[in-house]
Amino acid sequence: MNKERIFQILLSPHISEKATVVADKANQFVFRIAGDATKLEVRRAVEELFGVKVKSVRTLNVKGKAKLFGRTAGKRNDWKKAYVALEAGQDIDFQAVAE
Repeated sequence: MNKERIFQILLSPHISEKATVVADKANQFVFRIAGDATKLEVRRAVEELFGVKVKSVRTLNVKGKAKLFGRTAGKRNDWKKAYVALEAGQDIDFQAVAE
């Protein structure tokens, strides 16, 4: 898999309270991914980019919220996220990757 496609698939890590709890309890990490990305592509991208062994990948589509923008009703964009479970003893250090 080429580096360009890896960065098209993995858009960013998703940081939230739920993602932090999942990371601590189940050794899983949550990523915001491209809408057309498959589980196999996400697995390969994480393994190549971070040098870890992936146990499983779960993906889901997040529906955008209906919001009011002033007096105008609107909707935020839909997006896709992936829960990536790592093998025992594996960990991702986002600080080391950024450097």
